Amino acid sequence: MTTNVTAGSTPRAGRREYLGLAVLTLPTIILSLDMSVLFLAQPHIAADLGAGGVQQLWISDIYGFVVSGFLITMSALGDRIGRRRLLFIGAAAFGVVSILAAYSTDPITLIVMRALLGVAGATLMPSTMTLLRSMFPDTKQYTKAIAVWMGCFMGGIALGPVVGGVMLQFFWWGSVFLLAVPAMVLLLITGPKLLPEYKSPSAGKLDLVSAGLWVLMVLPVIYGLKELVKNGPGAMEIVPIVAGLVFGVLFVQRQRTLESPMLDLTLFRNKTFSVALSMTFFAGLMAGTNFFVYQYLQTVEGLEPLYAALWLLPSMLIIVVSTQIAPIIAQRVRPGSTIAGGLVLVAIGYLILTQLDASDGLAMLVTGLVVSGIGIGPMGALGAGLAMGSVPIEKAGNAAAMDQVSGDFGIAMGVALIGMIGTTVYRGLIDLPAGVPADAAETVKESIAGAYTTAATLPDNVAAQVLTTSNEAFTTALNVAALGSALLAVLLAVMSSTLLKQVPPTGQAPDAEPGADDSDSEDDVVAAADHGRGRS
Repeated sequence: MTTNVTAGSTPRAGRREYLGLAVLTLPTIILSLDMSVLFLAQPHIAADLGAGGVQQLWISDIYGFVVSGFLITMSALGDRIGRRRLLFIGAAAFGVVSILAAYSTDPITLIVMRALLGVAGATLMPSTMTLLRSMFPDTKQYTKAIAVWMGCFMGGIALGPVVGGVMLQFFWWGSVFLLAVPAMVLLLITGPKLLPEYKSPSAGKLDLVSAGLWVLMVLPVIYGLKELVKNGPGAMEIVPIVAGLVFGVLFVQRQRTLESPMLDLTLFRNKTFSVALSMTFFAGLMAGTNFFVYQYLQTVEGLEPLYAALWLLPSMLIIVVSTQIAPIIAQRVRPGSTIAGGLVLVAIGYLILTQLDASDGLAMLVTGLVVSGIGIGPMGALGAGLAMGSVPIEKAGNAAAMDQVSGDFGIAMGVALIGMIGTTVYRGLIDLPAGVPADAAETVKESIAGAYTTAATLPDNVAAQVLTTSNEAFTTALNVAALGSALLAVLLAVMSSTLLKQVPPTGQAPDAEPGADDSDSEDDVVAAADHGRGRS
């Protein structure tokens, strides 16, 4: 590692580490692209491969299921075989499977390939985050590095639909998968020279029973939450969630008995770590509003998917910018206060969305999303760094995986809860005119997409009334969802400003922290402010 060291100081990263950071952004961008680029390709895949509705859902969802299910296992594996080695194995696998996915000839093959991409993807995210922890022991540099990493991740999500639209304009649907190949090849060529290796000295053997219990916990819960959004509460939706929670209890009990657990539960005794993960989870809940935003653009505003993505682009790009500014602010202002200030802006942005109407809301929608985007940046830039920096370096793999899992669960839960609330509001406000058949009325009340499908089969005057009432009902549902997210943002702002008050600005040495409260200890202040010393 090319670092600059002075007596009594934390080693500082040099040119090699920053080149390594650039290399680590490659899988980050590709993984985030892969989360959003497929959306526009779905109709093309359905037409070319003959995928039915259920198969299309699995093509879309299986990747996220598998990533969440294997994150903890892969982070534990990286601690044992080496985080850089795992990154290279995952990159090679991701590149090869991407090629196979691009040339799939039937829906089942593509579903299997998407699942394998999820396994490979689960190796990449925790590996990149933990390698950054090893490469940037200095607090200021690490905070900036995480901000760059998060900016690339958000940039990939923002550009995914746009890149997908361009690719589909000139090439076939498989081209969206091939985007990963050159990035992974470049990583494998340059990585060995620029990235350090790290193994946890305290890691024991990988416990396969724990790995199985984790998968059996995560997959049913996330599946059940997704089904709740589509179908509402029912036995087929509740049973998987309950089953997953049972396996979760068994997983926790087993970790308590193992000498070298796959997930070190003692990490949760660290206040900064626990608060950071909680905020990641609750921030994910707010993503449920985005479920309504995208539908609003494509139905009420009548935009094609690509144009809808373009209208969302300003807010996504402003998030990328704000993630780069947040670490600069955090050098002088406590990270908890910096995040809290951002969350106030998030709340204001969502409150703007509560004022949308069905007739002319596009400008207000974009304004609200841009304002909230400015505020999201500090949480994205600083939240992961707080979670990672508050634990010993040998536990960074666990911290990285738990940070991602918390976000995944939060998003799944948010889409389910806010989706159900919004759907209830929508159904309660539908006032259909006479002349709509009973079966058609049920379809209209199920979703706004069903309303538009049904309207195409009705007489013009009746169809116009159906679309008017459905647009107004759905816009009100979006207003309610946005209000819920605004209240949640305020709650998170209070949490951040009060529960993270012990964490000093990143530009302030831990021993210079004025008035530190000993009750916030387990060396929380030192651990969060000095990532390189590995104390917790």
